[in-house]
Amino acid sequence: MSDVGDPNPLYWESTYEIVLGLMEHHPEVDLDTLGLRQLFAWIIVLPGFADDPAMAHDEFLIEILRVWYEEKSEIS
Repeated sequence: MSDVGDPNPLYWESTYEIVLGLMEHHPEVDLDTLGLRQLFAWIIVLPGFADDPAMAHDEFLIEILRVWYEEKSEIS
């Protein structure tokens, strides 16, 4: 978990902002092979992530993955 004092903290509900951070830090990832455990691990170490990792559940992770897939598809 990053410093809570970050000017733009990320929370599980910040789906789009999390996706932007993931796209910046993992631009070449193959989303078809990305598992939820790896996604979780990447999210909780994003700069500005300020939420409780224990609050994560599959619905949050699947939604983040869906939005990331859509964003990546628009860029391609």
